Amino acid sequence: MHSTELLEVAETAARKGAKCLQDWVNEFRVSEKGRADLVTDADFASQKAIVEHITTHYPDHKMLGEEGLTRHEGDSEYRWVIDPLDGTSNYVHGFPYYCVSIGLEYQGDLILGVVYDPNRDELFSALQGHGAKLNGTPISPSRIPSMDQAMLVASLPVGTNGRDVSIDRFLKVLPAAQTLQRTGSAALNLCYVSAGRIEGYWSSNLKPWDMAAGVLICREAGGLVTSIEDASFTIENPSILATNGTNIHSDLQSLLTT
Repeated sequence: MHSTELLEVAETAARKGAKCLQDWVNEFRVSEKGRADLVTDADFASQKAIVEHITTHYPDHKMLGEEGLTRHEGDSEYRWVIDPLDGTSNYVHGFPYYCVSIGLEYQGDLILGVVYDPNRDELFSALQGHGAKLNGTPISPSRIPSMDQAMLVASLPVGTNGRDVSIDRFLKVLPAAQTLQRTGSAALNLCYVSAGRIEGYWSSNLKPWDMAAGVLICREAGGLVTSIEDASFTIENPSILATNGTNIHSDLQSLLTT
C-alpha cells in the first residue's frame, strides 16, 4: 500500500474531524466520563467523520479510538489509532490548544502520524523513514542542552490530588527547568517537541490514541522517545518521556525516577 496515499487519507480525515470540532464550538453538550474527564458531542462527531473517511478508502483496516472505537475483525495488518479531540477540557473552556490526532500502525509498528490543530491551521505529519513536517516544511527539535535553558511540559492525571506521584515529579523538575507548563494536549506537546518549541514532555497516564501520531512525528523529527523509567517504549504503556535528545533527556529521567 502506497504511503503517500495513506498520508493523504489521514490528512483529509484529520481536517474533516477538526471541521466538526469547529462547527460544534458553540453548540456542544458536555458529559463526564469521570471526575473532570470530559466528553462532548464534538468528540463523537469528529470521530464519526474521521472513521467514515478512512473506512471509505480502507474498509478492512482495524481501528482503535478514544470514544469507544474498537474494530478488530478482519485480517488487515493495519490499525488506525485515533483521538478525535485531544485536549477536551481546553476545548470546553475555549482555550485554543486542542487537536485531532491520527496514527497508523502496520504489523504493530507506527508508520504514519498526523496531528492537526484547527486553531492555527497547523498540520504536523510524518511517515516512517521520511522525516516530520509542519504544513509541508521539515521540522526538527531544538538543540538546547540543559534544563535551565529549557521549556518543559508535563501531563498530570485527570482528577489528581496532592499525594499523586505525578505531583512530586512536577515539583522536582520545577526548580530545574527554565519554565514548566501543563497544557492539556499530549499530541500537541509531542509535536511541539518535534518542532523545537519546547524541549521536553512527559506523562505517566496516557492512552495509545493520545500519543500514537505524536510519537512517530517526534521520532521522525529527530527527537528521543522512551518511557519515563528506561529506554523501552510502547504506546500500550502509559509512561512516556519525549525530548530533543540532548542531555535534557537523561537529566529529566534521573529527576523523574528518584
